Amino acid sequence: MLKICVMGLGYVGLPICLELSKKYSTTGFDINKLRVSNLKKKKDFNNEFKKQDFSNKKLIFTDKIEEIKSCNFYIICVPTPITKTKKPNLKYVKRCFDIISNILNKNDVIVLESTVFPGVTKNYARKLEIDNKLINNEDFFVCYSPERINPGDKENTLSKINKILAYEGKNKKIKKKLKDVYSKICRNLIFTDKIKEAETAKGIENIQRDLNIAFFNEILLICKKLNIEFNEVIRLAKTKWNFIEFSPGLVGGHCLPVDPYYLTYIANKKNYKSKVTLAGRSVNESMKSYALKTIYKRIKNLKKSKKSNIKICLFGLTYKYGVSDVRNSQNIEIFNLLKRKYKNTLAYDPFLKRNNFNWTKNKLNRYDLYVFLSKGKIFSKIYSNLKNKNKIVDPFFYYTN
Repeated sequence: MLKICVMGLGYVGLPICLELSKKYSTTGFDINKLRVSNLKKKKDFNNEFKKQDFSNKKLIFTDKIEEIKSCNFYIICVPTPITKTKKPNLKYVKRCFDIISNILNKNDVIVLESTVFPGVTKNYARKLEIDNKLINNEDFFVCYSPERINPGDKENTLSKINKILAYEGKNKKIKKKLKDVYSKICRNLIFTDKIKEAETAKGIENIQRDLNIAFFNEILLICKKLNIEFNEVIRLAKTKWNFIEFSPGLVGGHCLPVDPYYLTYIANKKNYKSKVTLAGRSVNESMKSYALKTIYKRIKNLKKSKKSNIKICLFGLTYKYGVSDVRNSQNIEIFNLLKRKYKNTLAYDPFLKRNNFNWTKNKLNRYDLYVFLSKGKIFSKIYSNLKNKNKIVDPFFYYTN
């Protein structure tokens, strides 16, 4: 009997957990006791799922290892951050494999979904072999299936996307088992027998986006220097059939600011110094400074005797519109810096429920400056309702120009 354990119940693990529990006995495991406690109460503070989504009786949540010992199909969906020195931090992946190593049984299947550099999956499979005196792809089976969850995206949901699954074994029963499980959570499954290639493919998906956004950010900066209207430049350029449009802005979250360092880390280990992969990082990381300079310039031009008393209202705190995720959010950093300097700074983000920031419509036109750091329907409506457009600071021309 198939008993699934999803390890890590964040933006990636929870959707998989909920979807699989419709067909299989599924246990959601996380070391975060508060997260587990809330999920048991059918509360998702990531605001991705509602109470009714937790109605399936085949689903349990736990932070106790003894409650996952009877599982035989493990899906690892834990974060893979970087250290302060921009090196890969695999402590959560390591912890999962250490837990599995202590409860591993013959014929168990382990699928790593976390973003890693090429070679990580095989390294941990080898460690399981050594620790348990068993053979991978004979006694147990380690696979890789890079996650493709896009938080806040209501169109490209888990059940509608294509998914890669890398399995290097030859056991037809295991391949069928993998296909049966993953066909329940994605539209189309792409099999490969090359794990390192699948790990690399995942990395470049996000790196490509990071580079493209960096390019548009740089064009924005150039246009500002040359006193050229950025939006008009893009409007004209995209009339060409093969022009690919991106939006400039603050890059945050768990993937784009992290993944380039994973691939270049292992490349450096093999004596290759990347020339392009990290090129977008310095530009994208500098956009916080650009946004602050734009705001400070507007503050300087305000006709107010005591600048420290000005009232600022900032829109957009999470790393992108439509999610409650503030990991690596430059928006939050900008707000905190403004708040320190100007005590009457307030922020509003409808997707961030767990905070002390308040905003009311009746005070809409009572501020000296309105700063827009995020692009979306709700903020667009607020922008249109502001009476004095001269009070608006829109560093990335989301609504102006």
